[in-house]
Amino acid sequence: MKQFVIIGLSRFGRRLLEEFLATDAEVIIIDKDRDVIELYKDKVASAYIADVLNEEIIRKLIPANIDAAVVDLGDRIEASILVTNYLKKLGVKEIIARAESGEHGEILDLVGATKVVFPNQEAAKRIAPFLISSQIFSYLPISSELVIAEVKVPEAFYGKSLVEVDMRRKYNLNVIAYRKLEGQEYFFYAPEYRLQQEDILLVGGREEDIDSFTEEKLPTSSNRISGLFRRFFSRGA
Repeated sequence: MKQFVIIGLSRFGRRLLEEFLATDAEVIIIDKDRDVIELYKDKVASAYIADVLNEEIIRKLIPANIDAAVVDLGDRIEASILVTNYLKKLGVKEIIARAESGEHGEILDLVGATKVVFPNQEAAKRIAPFLISSQIFSYLPISSELVIAEVKVPEAFYGKSLVEVDMRRKYNLNVIAYRKLEGQEYFFYAPEYRLQQEDILLVGGREEDIDSFTEEKLPTSSNRISGLFRRFFSRGA
């Protein structure tokens, strides 16, 4: 089961929390506002009213092996910078921090954020699938029906061509291109190309088909790309 912490429940933090609550993810929330904590305390694994400017409190409340931390302290710019740095020092691998401006975002990146978010209505929907499934590397809703996502090649596909896999007929997904796990360049498939372990597929399809494919077909991977949407869909989050 995935475990996340949301530090600060401003607008973006609340939207993302609602996305997590629709899954079986375990969520910890921390905020200084008692009313906000009271609103959600019965829906999450743990809820704390705390001053996150105290580094020791961060260390006490947040497991270092947590899957991801989200920092949304609203317009408290200095606080978000400090908390992001605390999380980095704690060893949290995925740190998603909300920025108020470009300059704020640059500082957050420097102090340890793996993804800086400039919120809009779609930001939470793009990030939640990436965090919940270790096999989704980026996720972009195009419309109410269409989603484009990067997904890890399942082990059962290793050594097979796209013709043999036949994803369009079997899984209702169209393969657009591919890249290597540690690479950034995308390539179109040649007919004779055979899928390899380090391949990441760029696919298009319905949200439910992508969700079904990643949940049922992809094995758990120990290889996570550090940083959300760094490569293909890093703009517009």
